[in-house]
Amino acid sequence: MQPGKIWIVDDDNSIRWVLERALSSAGMECTSFADADSVLTALAQNTPDVLISDIRMPGMNGLNLLNNIKQNNPLLPVIIMTAHSDLDAAVSAYQQGAFDYLPKPFDIDETVALLERALSHSREQNQPTRNPQALAPVSDMIGEAPAMQDVYRIIGRLSRSSISVLINGESGTGKELVAQALHRHSPRANKPFIALNMAAIPKDLIESELFGHEKGAFTGANQVRHGRFEQANNGSLFLDEIGDMPLDIQTRLLRVLAEGQFYRIGGYAPVKVDVRIIAATHQDLERLVAKGKFREDLYHRLNVIRMQLPPLRDRVEDIPRLTRHFLQQTAKELGVETKILHPDAEMALMRLPWPGNVRQLENICRWLTVMAASQEVLVQDLPPELFEPHHAETGTAIPANTTPVNTIPEDWPQLLAHWATSALENGQQDLLSEALPLLERTLLNCALKHTKGHKQEAARLLGWGRNTIARKLKELGLE
Repeated sequence: MQPGKIWIVDDDNSIRWVLERALSSAGMECTSFADADSVLTALAQNTPDVLISDIRMPGMNGLNLLNNIKQNNPLLPVIIMTAHSDLDAAVSAYQQGAFDYLPKPFDIDETVALLERALSHSREQNQPTRNPQALAPVSDMIGEAPAMQDVYRIIGRLSRSSISVLINGESGTGKELVAQALHRHSPRANKPFIALNMAAIPKDLIESELFGHEKGAFTGANQVRHGRFEQANNGSLFLDEIGDMPLDIQTRLLRVLAEGQFYRIGGYAPVKVDVRIIAATHQDLERLVAKGKFREDLYHRLNVIRMQLPPLRDRVEDIPRLTRHFLQQTAKELGVETKILHPDAEMALMRLPWPGNVRQLENICRWLTVMAASQEVLVQDLPPELFEPHHAETGTAIPANTTPVNTIPEDWPQLLAHWATSALENGQQDLLSEALPLLERTLLNCALKHTKGHKQEAARLLGWGRNTIARKLKELGLE
């Protein structure tokens, strides 16, 4: 078999070099381009098996290049990569016909595997040739963590579909926000999005809320009421906390999904509806099925596509950006100045377990906007209860008398990576000369404090000799 021909388009020479080296080692034949115009010129003479392009480049960007290619070479698989990884970039790429979406920084092995899949797809020549849809309004979803990239991919891949989706995630992870994004980036985007929380409605009212009632159906039914299904006709119905739905209502819901029609309470004429169901729960539905508390047939009807939303503690790298967003949003809402987090306060937030997830972080930001004394938020400005041991269900709360610099959290490498990434993005160089003295100074201070100033004992705790600690005290200005 001939080696696969891969064209790489990126204005960053280092990215081109890394991809060329990795893909060539995997037996692929690579050609690189620094801009989209050069690619279009080359496409007039030849065609690769797969093209991988950056999204942001001088001149024509990657999405415009993708659109041009889909018009003239609809069978060519195109992979879009970007360092600006967000939902809109992913959805835009998928809606315009991209084979896949690759956020930077990328894993080499995963990238090679992706290119191999694209090559196989190219050889089978079965890529659909659908027309791209217009991009829906900008989403409020924020996150660059790998787990969020998986969420974006699913939303992008479902952007031409009205298939049922089941969203799993802890309370506060943003299940309704994801449901809204699924609706906005779907063929039903211009139709109603109706939400109903099963846990917030009294059980004896759920049937009326969902299916409506006829005039005179029961005491107090003075007029016809259209339920949520009718309100969502041709659009999407979001059923939050579906695990709390009573079994008798589950039976009615299953019938509606199977037949596409229902009867209002007290009604005799069927009401036909075309509704996409997006369900969500924080519970384990399989366990509820096993206990007989959730219908197995309804579970399988809803569980066509499942999305698992990550808890905030599994995407701590998103906390700084989320915090800035919530602080700006709250300040705008209240008409006050926007608070700014001190780096130590930011790191403190990144170390918390966040049992309430993103919703809890948003509430903390609202509290800080009102209660913090100055514009810059320090560690001591954070709500005291965040640092109390009982606050952390996972046992990782920060003790009230410490700060992030003099404790070593389990996620310390992750925090260090966050600092290093930010420093590199800001153009900082010679990172070791800054990080190592800070690390040594911090550890030495802690050891001296622990030994009440006894230098030899501090040296022993740190694994240093007597001469080493004397030299370090001088170098670090701690004499």
